[in-house]
Amino acid sequence: MGIFEHLDIWRLLAGLGIFLFGMFMLEESIKLLAGRAFKRLIRRCTGSRLRGIFSGMISTAILQSSTAVSLMVLAFVGAGMMSLVNAVAVMNGAMVGTTMTAWIVALFGFKVEISSFALPIIALGGLGLVLLSRSPRYVNISKLLVAFGLLFHGLDFMKGSVEELAATIDIAALPAPGLWVYALAGLLFTAIMQSSSVTIAITLTLLYNGVVDFNAAAAMVVGANVGTTVTVLLGSLGGAPIKKQAAVSQLAFTAGTALVTFLLLPLLLHLVLEILGFAARPVLGLAFFHTMFNLLGVAIFYHLLPPLTAGVRRLIPDPERLHLARYINNTTPEVPEAAVEALRKETINQAKWSLDFIRLLYRLDSGSPDRQPLAYSDLERLHAKIFTFYARIQAYEVEEAEARRAEPYIRASRSIMNAVKNLYEQNHELEEYHYEESKFMQEAGRHFRQRLHIIAEVVEQIAVEPDHDHHELLNRVFSRVEEADRDFIRACAEAVASRRIHQQDVTRLLMSNRLFTQSCRMMALSLQSLNIVQRGEGNGDGAL
Repeated sequence: MGIFEHLDIWRLLAGLGIFLFGMFMLEESIKLLAGRAFKRLIRRCTGSRLRGIFSGMISTAILQSSTAVSLMVLAFVGAGMMSLVNAVAVMNGAMVGTTMTAWIVALFGFKVEISSFALPIIALGGLGLVLLSRSPRYVNISKLLVAFGLLFHGLDFMKGSVEELAATIDIAALPAPGLWVYALAGLLFTAIMQSSSVTIAITLTLLYNGVVDFNAAAAMVVGANVGTTVTVLLGSLGGAPIKKQAAVSQLAFTAGTALVTFLLLPLLLHLVLEILGFAARPVLGLAFFHTMFNLLGVAIFYHLLPPLTAGVRRLIPDPERLHLARYINNTTPEVPEAAVEALRKETINQAKWSLDFIRLLYRLDSGSPDRQPLAYSDLERLHAKIFTFYARIQAYEVEEAEARRAEPYIRASRSIMNAVKNLYEQNHELEEYHYEESKFMQEAGRHFRQRLHIIAEVVEQIAVEPDHDHHELLNRVFSRVEEADRDFIRACAEAVASRRIHQQDVTRLLMSNRLFTQSCRMMALSLQSLNIVQRGEGNGDGAL
């Protein structure tokens, strides 16, 4: 049996299970209490790398899960709500924020008798779950109390299970496997458990009981730091290239930070143990070391993020030409704010594809050079994907405000598809105008084609800058659509009066004009809905 005959394996596993369950409950309860606030923080406070780092630190320190923050960031970057550089900055900050777990365990887990406060907290939380069950807020607060109690109760079990083992072994007599082995152990355990916090807690327990020395514990913490990116990598599998780019960039950050830390390890250990005096308080010293080397990594990579992400983009290119949908494939309704924004941007993308199709159909120009030729059925499939994604948002448990935000976007998508259908069916009629004897009829066909430029130009600009305010531009475009309608009706009246066209041709022209005006109007109103709701100035009811 060896030295493991002194290890209470079931007590250790029970402690690990209780600790894991406590971490799970802690994360879930905080998400329910304030998760939406942190989503807003992550989304809005990421206008620069520095703000992204701080928002990642703060969110993770409170949510107690760098994985939850990183997966949230993947959803936002996939929906086009965050640049790749700033997304990686948030995840870098999350690596610093997650060190708060080590500080909590180091400060409270080994300084006092755990049962003296863990059990009363569990008792209060358990009673709250029963007595306050009618109030969702108090239920989540009760869950939070139970989670904290279980967290420390599990730690107490793990600590007790290895105390006897630590008393029976001589560390100095054990073979030294090398620090890289401890780092690998930390990496693998974190990858398997999907939580660096668990690895850190176990490492602190081993260090406290003298099963490992400070050097080995430091190496395990470095390995755990790299292992925490495994969940992010798994979350990017099957997603859009930009999500893979964010995950690989984060892996490059953690691996690069680990490499630099190992190269400087003797110096860093001397600083922590000797200069700062943590040799007498190794548990607190390890928590400090954990924070210090993550801050070091952030400082080193701060100016390297733009070239790093550029290199990752070259490694994992975005094959935009292969897919019509750009945003809704990249996120899920699990982050409703990101899902609704993805729906908005995908509808703008639908407008761009639709105008490319119309341009080619009416031989206005070649369309966007970076996009492949389309068939009408391609646009039908894209619209079906958008509606299916909208249905998934409605089926998911989202707040009423988020559900309302999605309504004008799906109406806009439907209006764009109706406009394209009208123009697609009208193309054959306009082809016949070209062969008419009447010069007015021939000129009318060219006039209708020119009117499409009014919408095409504004769609191009909005697609390039989907987050900018295009309110005044869209108002001018709508006015031009209405003006073109009035001018054409006036021209038809003059042509009939001067007998330049036959009376039987007037109905054909007016019906064509009605369909063109209606189609351009639907496109303009749809774009206004997509723009106005973004600005918070209306409910987007203008879309048909």
